[in-house]
Amino acid sequence: MSALLFACSRCFSRHPFEELSPGQQLCKECRGAFPVVKCTYCRSEFQQTTKGSTSTICKKCEQNVKAYGKPTACEYCNIIAAFIGNKCQRCTNSEIKYGPPVNCEQCKQKCAFDRHDDDKKVDGKLMCWLCTLSYKRALAKTKQSDADRRHMKMSQIRNKHKDGKLRSHNKRPQRVDVTKMPPPDDNGPANKIARNGPGLTRADLDPNSSDHMVAMTQLKEQIASLQKQLTMKDAQMLTKDKHITELKAKHFTTENELRTKMKNIQKEYDTKVDAYNVRIQGLMKEVASLSKSTKRDRLSAAKESSNNSGSGTDSPNAS
Repeated sequence: MSALLFACSRCFSRHPFEELSPGQQLCKECRGAFPVVKCTYCRSEFQQTTKGSTSTICKKCEQNVKAYGKPTACEYCNIIAAFIGNKCQRCTNSEIKYGPPVNCEQCKQKCAFDRHDDDKKVDGKLMCWLCTLSYKRALAKTKQSDADRRHMKMSQIRNKHKDGKLRSHNKRPQRVDVTKMPPPDDNGPANKIARNGPGLTRADLDPNSSDHMVAMTQLKEQIASLQKQLTMKDAQMLTKDKHITELKAKHFTTENELRTKMKNIQKEYDTKVDAYNVRIQGLMKEVASLSKSTKRDRLSAAKESSNNSGSGTDSPNAS
């Protein structure tokens, strides 16, 4: 069976899951050609769309700069992203939705918004947007370093296990020099102590004893159990990453479809508005021409009536 391929979230080219970046699920070409940077104003991360671009302003802030000029610092979060008024758009929307801001438990500034939902908090702490991002970034780095240390520790355990096997395989059993032993005496306990060495038992001298084998077997079983748990955890993480990639691709496709639909609706609306404007202008021209013709008819009728009344007054005088 062929390996499963997953789409890059930018160019939609198919690649194995291991070749995509864990964050935005980008292929190697998109990662190298379009780096991810932070916006100078709103501080949100975005990916540059052109190779070699040095712009660090996202498209939304760029449009706002053209429309409203350079922003000022927000009175709540102090981010330089207040294009209209004294508040940035993020704090304005949060204030409308969740009420006035409260103190952040991390930076102690009054720039956090209480959503009244414990699931939205980060480790039970109420933080502002910037502190939440930095905390999650540090947490991700810690998890990555812990995973690296765990992997290194498991490698060291495997290497020690292999070295122990080699040493136990090459090591010869320790034997007592029989030439230095006292004369044999089957009736005394000194003979037994001399044959095994002072303070040593036969189990201590023999690496293949039952106690030694039981300890080695327990260690092997413990290592096998840890390796099995590690494999299961890696498989679970891989499955979750695949599911996240599929959801991101689905979200990206849905968003593009909605944008295309909105563009088509806007285009149809503009076309209808233009057609109505043209029709209104034509009707106004018709109204203007009709009003002009009506005025001419009234003037001509007034002239005829005046002429008729003048001829009617002259006829009695003439008689």
